[in-house]
Amino acid sequence: MAFYEAETQWHTGEEQMHKLLRVPQRDNPTKPYLTPNAAQTLMRSPLVALGALDSEGRPWTTILGGEAGFSQPIAQGIIGMKTTVDMVHDPVVETLLGEAKDGSVIQVKELGKGKMVSGLAIDLETRRRVKLFGRMIAGAVSGTEEGIGEAQVVVKIEQSLGNCPKYLNKKHIIPHIPKPHLESSTLPLSTKAVDLISQSDLFFISSSNHDRDMDTNHRGGPPGFVRVLSNSPVEGVTLVYPEYSGNRFYQTLGNLLSTPQAGLAFLNFENGDILYVTGKTEVLAGEAARNLIGHTNLAVKIHVEAARYVSNALSFRGQLGERSPYNPPVWYLNSEKSLSLPSDKSQITTTLLSKTVLTPTIARFKFHISDPKKASTWKPGQYVALSFADELDIGYSHMRDDDPKSLNDDFLRTFTVSSRQDEKENHDQFEITIRKVGVVTDFMFRANPRAGLEVGLSGFGGEFFVEQKEGEKVGFVAGGVGITPLLAQAEDLDVENLSLYWTGWKKLQASGAKVEKRRLKKEDFEMEDAKKWYLCTGTAFRNQLLEWLGGKETFYEDFNY
Repeated sequence: MAFYEAETQWHTGEEQMHKLLRVPQRDNPTKPYLTPNAAQTLMRSPLVALGALDSEGRPWTTILGGEAGFSQPIAQGIIGMKTTVDMVHDPVVETLLGEAKDGSVIQVKELGKGKMVSGLAIDLETRRRVKLFGRMIAGAVSGTEEGIGEAQVVVKIEQSLGNCPKYLNKKHIIPHIPKPHLESSTLPLSTKAVDLISQSDLFFISSSNHDRDMDTNHRGGPPGFVRVLSNSPVEGVTLVYPEYSGNRFYQTLGNLLSTPQAGLAFLNFENGDILYVTGKTEVLAGEAARNLIGHTNLAVKIHVEAARYVSNALSFRGQLGERSPYNPPVWYLNSEKSLSLPSDKSQITTTLLSKTVLTPTIARFKFHISDPKKASTWKPGQYVALSFADELDIGYSHMRDDDPKSLNDDFLRTFTVSSRQDEKENHDQFEITIRKVGVVTDFMFRANPRAGLEVGLSGFGGEFFVEQKEGEKVGFVAGGVGITPLLAQAEDLDVENLSLYWTGWKKLQASGAKVEKRRLKKEDFEMEDAKKWYLCTGTAFRNQLLEWLGGKETFYEDFNY
């Protein structure tokens, strides 16, 4: 019979996070040993992310492996890893094995006194992962080719904890021989490094609770969920990411409160590039988070102090599979998106006055603003942000497979104002024309105006106004309900000099318009003499139009608030 003693209760930083976010009291589920389930997950995982503290106490993260079996238990509570590594530029390899000469063995004389090692064994194809923490008891590295070698690391595991599959974007991992090359190691970040961050749908993060223990975990989402707040010699390099709804253990964030520093690794699974960064951190909650990045009540800011961008450094490649159904859309920094938000916006509501169903999937809704003086004055063509949280938010749950996206859904939606407003009238009413496409619009279609539905008004935003000088020819391309900004402004335009292309509307023939049942082509625009074009379509179609209209002045609104 084995008896285990280990510090697996919540530490001060974790308790602070629980208190801050009002998490009910519960025991720490971390086990003070390598559980059988953790051992099985480790053996089946083709990748292991490792974290370690360098000589300055800074955390770094790397990712090793390429095929299942490179890491496995070798004795009770002891695991071994044997894999190809970047011997020169990998900061974790440098920290753990830098003292070893080629082929020599580092051996810790006293068990439990070795360097701290945190790990995350992860199988992206099956969305399985397990967190590990321990101390290195032995290690060695032997050069095989220029810049790379075969590393062996032995770790005595002191903690293990399985994690859920949320936000894991599937990838099929295959081994690859790396040829690492250091592209940059200075700040600000290079263009390649910024591009890698903007394209990443995951990263790995390591943190520590002083010198007591460490944690390495995964953060995933849609590509671009990590935002670059600044990247210049004057302002420095600052990254921001939103914390999505999780298991509410807050082990990483607890570490960041007790020891505000972290090491992150961003990977390019196609070409094997990796960006290592380390820096100071800030945990932002509530209003502080919302003031920085939209739609979230919890975010992390990383002030980067050191970075390395190494090309072709990974000993594997990854083929993208299914993205996680739990991923929310990209949430942008407030500095990237403009929206007029009153400071006490929670006190402003709108009441549904009428609903006009135009087709089974298109309807017009009229709202009344409870306090027009507090709300910002709106203009035709702007968008309005409405909050349906009071009606649709059902509170916290860890997993919700029947509706996974609702876990991080704040039920804030933006709709184009489709009504015209006379300057002499009060701005206490507005209309929106929408298509039924999701949980919020489905709820609106079922709403009965006589029931007095009230929803929160978060503000008006956008600058999508059609400007037309006397006698000027302008063009407008709308996809489906993308016609709504034009509806609100049509009375003020010279329609004789307006070229309108409208796709996706099936009842145009009754109006006498010319209808062609085909897709728009580049040739449709070659004979047009309008030099100014307004686009209100989906992103893919808009990108195609921008290519076709090259050389002409184009305007569009990005509704990804």
